[in-house]
Formats: sequence, C-alpha cells, structure tokens
Amino acid sequence: MANDVIQLQLSGMSCAGCAKSIERALQSCDGVQSVNVNFASEVAAVEGSDLKTAQLLAAVKDAGYHAELLDHESDQSDPRDAAQQKQLVKFIAAAILSLPLLYTMFGHFSWTSGIPVPDLLMNPWLQLLLATPVQFIMGWQFYRGSYHALRNGAANMDVLVALGTSAAYFYSIYLAWFAPDYHPHEGLYFETSAVLITLILLGKWFEARAKGRSSSAIQKLLQLQPEKALRELENGDTEEVAVSELKVGDIIQVRPGQAVPTDGKVLSGESAIDESMLTGESMPVAKHEGDNVMGGTFNTTGFVRVEVQQVGAQTALAKIIRVVEQAQNSKAPIQRLADRVASIFVPAVLVIAALTMLIWIVFLAPGDWRAAFEATVAVLVIACPCALGLATPTSIMAGSGRAAQAGILFKRSEILERTQAIDTIIFDKTGTLTEGKPKLTDFSLLSQALSQATVASLVQALEKQSEHPLAQAIVKGLDAHLNADDSPDERPEVRQFEAHKGKGVSASLSYHNESFKVMVGSLRLLREHEIIVNDHAKQKLSELQEQGKTAMAIAIANELVAYVAVADTVRETSKHALQTLRARGLRLLMLTGDNNKTAAAIAKELGLDDVIAEVLPEDKADHVKQLQAKGATVAMVGDGINDAPALAVADIGIAMGTGTDVAIEAADIALMRADLNGIAQALEMSRLTVRNIRQNLFWAFAYNVVGIPIAASGLLAPWLAGGAMALSSVSVVLNALRLQRVKLSDR
Repeated sequence: MANDVIQLQLSGMSCAGCAKSIERALQSCDGVQSVNVNFASEVAAVEGSDLKTAQLLAAVKDAGYHAELLDHESDQSDPRDAAQQKQLVKFIAAAILSLPLLYTMFGHFSWTSGIPVPDLLMNPWLQLLLATPVQFIMGWQFYRGSYHALRNGAANMDVLVALGTSAAYFYSIYLAWFAPDYHPHEGLYFETSAVLITLILLGKWFEARAKGRSSSAIQKLLQLQPEKALRELENGDTEEVAVSELKVGDIIQVRPGQAVPTDGKVLSGESAIDESMLTGESMPVAKHEGDNVMGGTFNTTGFVRVEVQQVGAQTALAKIIRVVEQAQNSKAPIQRLADRVASIFVPAVLVIAALTMLIWIVFLAPGDWRAAFEATVAVLVIACPCALGLATPTSIMAGSGRAAQAGILFKRSEILERTQAIDTIIFDKTGTLTEGKPKLTDFSLLSQALSQATVASLVQALEKQSEHPLAQAIVKGLDAHLNADDSPDERPEVRQFEAHKGKGVSASLSYHNESFKVMVGSLRLLREHEIIVNDHAKQKLSELQEQGKTAMAIAIANELVAYVAVADTVRETSKHALQTLRARGLRLLMLTGDNNKTAAAIAKELGLDDVIAEVLPEDKADHVKQLQAKGATVAMVGDGINDAPALAVADIGIAMGTGTDVAIEAADIALMRADLNGIAQALEMSRLTVRNIRQNLFWAFAYNVVGIPIAASGLLAPWLAGGAMALSSVSVVLNALRLQRVKLSDR
C-alpha cells in the first residue's frame, strides 16, 4: 500500500536549526516514516502510513512553531504573505524607536564628526524607554524561538540573537545605574541591542520577500488555472460554472482569448492552443476534432467545444504542480553537508564567544569589560547561520521552477543535482528518436501507363478499406498527390476488397467510368498473382528496405506501376538534439526491439555511437545494468510501457511527456514536449543549479570563516555585524534567484 504524503505550511522558523527541530518533532508522530522540512519554502513534507493531520499540527505547535495544512486549491491567502507583512510592521516600529538611539552613536565620537548630540538623547532613562519595546516587543520572537529551541535540545539563530542583544541591553542597565565610575557621555549599549534587532528584522523581511519570489514558479502555475468555465446544457444553452464543479463527460465551450478550464478532447471546432506555459513549446499547437487539450493552456484564435476528461487533481496542470512541489520540498544530497554543519554550528559559536570574552579579559585588554563585551556580542551576532540554511533549498526551488517553465519536470531535488553527472544516454527508438507512428516517405511511378494523381486516387481509395496503421499512413500521405479537380462524387468506388494476411490488399475499383484491378503489397503477393517484377523494381524496393522502410509495390491491371514506402520517421528535432549532446562529450546509444536493419538505418542517420536491436522489453533493464557495471552513469530516455523497467533502473530515467503514464511515473525527469532538445536543457539546468548551490555554500561558509575572527578581534562593531549577517542571507537568496532568469534555448 502506498504511503501518504502530507504537506504542511510552516511559519516561525528563523534558521536551519529550526527546520531540524520541526523534523525531530514530526518524526516522533505515529506512522511517520520520513520528514523533509524545507527552510526556504517553509514547507514540511511528511511521508508515512495512517498519518493524522491533527497530531502533526500539534507536534509542530509543541515545538514552538505554527503549521497548517498546505492546500493550493483553497482560496485562502498564502500565510507567508501575512507573516511577511507582520515582519515589515515590526521593522518599521523598531526603526522609528531605534533611529534616535542610532543618532546617539555619534556622541561616542562627536569630537571627530562635529555633529552635536543633545544631552536629552544621552539620558539613560530615555534610551531605556526607547530600547525596551524594541527588545521585548519587536524582538520577542527571538526569545520565544530561543526558549523552544533550547527546550527541544537544540540551539538556533534565535539563541545567538537573544544572547547578544540581551547582553547589550542588560549591561547598559548595569552601567547606567550600578557602575560607580560611569559617565553618561561615555555611551551605553541600548543603541547596540535596538539597532541589531532592527537590522535583523529588516533582513528577515528581505529574506521573506526573496523566499516568496523563489517559489513563484508554483504560484505562476496555479494562476494558469481559470476559475470559471462555460458548460453546455442539454438544450444547447451555456452556463458559467466554477471549474471545481466540472465533471468528467461535461461539454464546455472555449472561446478565442480564453484559457482552457481543464483537460479534455476537442469535439468540434479548430484552433491554435498556446501550450508554452506548460510544455515550453514556443509556437501555438493546432488542435482539431479528436485532439487533446490541457487545462491552463490558452486558446488563441478559434472556437472549440471540449469534452471534459480529467478534473481536479488528475489534470496535467495539477500533476505538474505536484511534481514541482515534490522536487522543491525534497532534500538534495549536497544539503546534508549544510545540515550537519548547521546542527553543530550554534553550539560551536557559543564556545567561540565564551573564549573571545575570556581572551580579551585575560590577555588582550585585562580588565576592559567594554572591549571584551563588544567583541563577544559581535561574534554572537555575525555567526547566525541563516545563509547556510538558505544556500541549497533556494537554489533547488529556483532551478526546478525555471525548468518546469521550460517543460522539464524534475521529480526530486537529488535528480536535479545528479543529472549533470551522466556520461551515457540510451534512447528508445519508437516514439523517442522517431515520431512513433508510420508516415509515407516515398511514392514514385515505375510506369507511365497512368498519371501519378490517378494512381494516388486508386491506392488511397483501396487503403481506406484497411484499418492497418501502415494503410492509414498511406491514405494520409497521398493527400498531396490527389487530383485536385475531382469532386467527392468522383472518388474511386471500391468493390471486392480483399486483405491478404501479411502480404497486402487488393480490390476492384471504378474510377471515371473505368474499372481497375488494384493490388498493393509485397513482391511475394505480386509473384503469387504472376505479375512481372523487373530487376529495377526489385533493386529500388531493396534499397528502401535497407533504409529501414516498409516498401510496397503497386500493381494495376496486372502490371507493376509504382511503389510506396512507409517508415516511422525521425523527429525533426532529434538530429540537432543529438548533435548538441554529442558536443558535450556524451556517449549516445539506441536500445530497441525493432529489427537490426531498421535500427541500423536510424542509428546511421542520427550518428549514434552504438545500437542494440531486437531487444525484448524485459531485457532492456539488463542492458542498462551492464553499462552501469562498466562504470557508466546512465540516463535512459523512453516513452512506452516497455521502457518503464529500464527507466527505473537507470541512474536517471527520462520520459517523453507524450508517452504512457507508466513510463512517466517510472522516470525521474518528464519532458512535457516531444522534443529531445529538452535533455540538453535538463543537463544545463542541472549544471547551473549545482554550480549555484556550490556558490551559495562557499559564500555562506566563507562569510562565517572570515567574519567570526574579525568580530572576535574587535574590528567589527556589533551593529555592523548585525547588518552584515542580514545582508549575507539576502545575498544568498538573490544569487539563487538568478536561476529564474536563465535562458534555455529551444535549439
């Protein structure tokens, strides 16, 4: 039985340590098997069996944070918006109270600045009056967070902020009222605590805004879903209903300039549908009767009537949103390093701060508590590990979101990280490298007894009687060769149709008051009816077979007059896509159940490194394992049910979005377009995302490695340390957001 997955929207986290505390709290609940808490998106993904939502919410609350069930289909506003607004109000209030205190800093060096500082502002009572609301009202979130973190046996950023600012606040009280040698103009530290809290609140607001932008991919996808639809009534009239009220089988009308409300099939009408928002396809796609349309796409020109086939969570748009959420809220392997560091970072900082105080008092400035205190507070503040906690998840969110906009769906974040490491790609042939359906490739006369248009009309009329896929390909392909002057009433009339199993078809036809005996099939069929086949015809048909095509002879009135050839043609984009991948140094192979001759012809046309043909579906996975055993990192690309085992076994399974649901489910990456250029784009997006993560981790580590010694040496004022700490978090998020502007070329 499949496990349940419940997603919770969290609030109240301040750093990666908070995420770890919530993970521990949720893992203690009944039935929970795994928990991933994404600090950047503030979402917890809980997997297990028989999960109880109320118990999960209570566990988060007991840990000191707030949670509610994540539900994109509700009309409720994002709770992160309210938290962001609350943070802004706190910052504004703190800034108003802190500005006069900030001005008093000039009093410490007014002899150089020449800026007068009124005695009133240097009054300890006024400073206490201004600093106290900032410390205990605007800054209460840090005390609350510290309490819950310590109660859960952890130490997070809130502990550092609460310790640093409290030390400054209460030491100021001691100096003002208990220190016998204190003079008011020597300055207090009320401004240090108040300005620190104000700067951190500013950083938190910037961070919240940036994190909201990093999850904008899902918000854009959600906005594609229209709220209303025009549903047809039995009497032919229409009524406007909410999309949520639609049922499978309903008929809806989609007018030009409207979004398609849900997945369905075109019953009547023609139009060009813009699918770029879901598939990345830049050009509108022509839709006719019988074609499928996806909810959230845009109807550009025509009027269509659509029969509803999927609603709610079963639509393509809903599935895409779930995949993107799954990727964004999973944990990449590279993040484990950051998690391990973050779990020991705060205790290590507390030790460093204590040593800083001790070294200053004993060695650097014996008895100078002011200098020791400033250095210690600076260490506590600058070491907040926010940037470290944001480094990986923000990059994953931005990268997977940008990929989704290009029609590339990474199922999990580790797939986004691992894709750039593949060195071998195996392609299925049918439906992957090729179109997956037969197409007329050759039609030529061998005799001038009849015109090409007449032969085309006779053959098309004959093949229309057959339901064989090759016959349907011939019928469609011959449209371009028909006699344009013929009216529908003048089309050939077929009599005595006969199908020769495995050989071809024949019939008698009437056309323009003449009778014709027409036969289309193999040379064996013609020989059985004693029709002469000359050497030129044999050679031509043999050449077509060597090219991997199915060639058929056409005999009319017991004379060989023409031939046709049908093949599963290579996709227009395949050759360019493979050239791009080969330029990256990748080894390209084809694995197919088709015959050697056809497979070799396709491989030669595309310039593949190797081809393995006549492979049974159950053996495809074994061939992938053999390559892996030789040290290759393998990606498998396929679209059919028979590809599913190989897709699952490969290091990276890539499914064409036009393929079967089974293949897409088994794969790690789904390409929403039938375009192999998406593979190169997926590789590029993976490379850029991993590079971005490494940049973020480097700067997050470097910031603390450089900043802590500077702060400990006394060269960094505490309020400057607070500003630098806030700036580091924002810079990491802004660097990740660059991924959302990556241009992925279609060619």
